[in-house]
Amino acid sequence: MEPVFSIARFVEKARVASGGPVAVEWLPNGRTSLVVRIVERGTGDVHVVGPRRRAKFKHATGVARAVVIQFKPGWSRTLFGVPANQLTDQLVTLEDLWASAGRDVTAELLAAQSVPELLHSLSRAIAARAPSESTSARLARRAARLFEASETRVETVADELGVSTRHLRRAFLESIGIAPKEFARGVRLQRAISESARSKDWGVIARDAGYYDQAHLIGDFRDLTGLTPSAFVARRVAP
Repeated sequence: MEPVFSIARFVEKARVASGGPVAVEWLPNGRTSLVVRIVERGTGDVHVVGPRRRAKFKHATGVARAVVIQFKPGWSRTLFGVPANQLTDQLVTLEDLWASAGRDVTAELLAAQSVPELLHSLSRAIAARAPSESTSARLARRAARLFEASETRVETVADELGVSTRHLRRAFLESIGIAPKEFARGVRLQRAISESARSKDWGVIARDAGYYDQAHLIGDFRDLTGLTPSAFVARRVAP
């Protein structure tokens, strides 16, 4: 039976990788993820990966199976009980967050036979902690949707929501983990990455993604990923 509180509705996507090295990229997109790494049945580790300000690329070896669950922005405090900015750029074990309860839940997650079973176990554990949703979290999620719907200035979003930019910044740091300006910058980067699958003209991509020009796009790629746009795309398609 599905628990009354289910985190399934908070999940943006889940990825399962098994056999051989696992390639993972963490982009500055304002998302918090849960990573379950299974070395063999019942053994491994469970980490919460907070939102990143800069991209990080990693190849994990010695893992039989890895499950990466990415959550929608704005739910960190509800799901894990800590302000999102305490997780920013951090890799934290579930045990460090929840102490002995985290140790028990980790054992359950490592024993799960499927992603639905894993989500069920995690839902049950979070429900036991009586999660609550704050006004700040609702505000941050509304703002995130506005940023992702179209390229928008922070001031414009704050005005539309009837709050000050300072208030919006506080809500973002608490509920998403990065400032609104950083989130909007990450949205623009994601848009450019998506456009690069359809076009190889970086000038056109820059325009369609909301950059001032191609130089602006290149600068953001270098700053946020450490790579030029072309090198970033080449890295993704490399075997």
